[in-house]
Amino acid sequence: MDGVHDLGGKQGFGPVRYAEGRAVFKAPWEPRANALYGLGVRLGIMNMDEYRHAIERMDPRHYLSACYYERSLTGFATLCVEKGVVTREELEKLAGGAFPLALPSAEGRPNAEPRQTFAVGDRVRVKNEFVSGHVRMPGYIRGKCGVVVGITPAYPFPDAAAHNLQSQDEPTYDVAFDSQELWPQAADPATVHVGVFESYLDPAE
Repeated sequence: MDGVHDLGGKQGFGPVRYAEGRAVFKAPWEPRANALYGLGVRLGIMNMDEYRHAIERMDPRHYLSACYYERSLTGFATLCVEKGVVTREELEKLAGGAFPLALPSAEGRPNAEPRQTFAVGDRVRVKNEFVSGHVRMPGYIRGKCGVVVGITPAYPFPDAAAHNLQSQDEPTYDVAFDSQELWPQAADPATVHVGVFESYLDPAE
């Protein structure tokens, strides 16, 4: 889905701010929020793609104003309510007030059929498609060409896993993109690597 979470490749935000030795957590509640989603995955309440999609489904105004761990907590709490672990009323009683949750989920999709396997050195094109549910295809590579430089073992297909749909595991390809292909006349010369699931790719002509 083309939500506000997909900020990769967007222009105008300036350089990434980074400080050596900066504290990972800023508030006492953040380590607990960070641990909760890991516990939820370990207990089988959710998988990682469901968790990511729950965060993506946050109201854009809430998403942009929330810190990293508030997004994590919102995604975890949303899935707990949706899966019947706790009711919204119980949650808000514990919180002592309103507890904003993510918006309803859209439909997912299975693997692309047919899909093609690729080898290192193959030129590929990312499909120019828009998906209403969860997708691990950054918007800035949509429709762009690159070269396969590596292949990973098969992994659950996120577009299906985030929606509890049956699917086949599939590899991701490490695709190298020329920055001038991604942002014509608007980027310094560089190579950008993106892990791209097999279902997202076509051979480049």
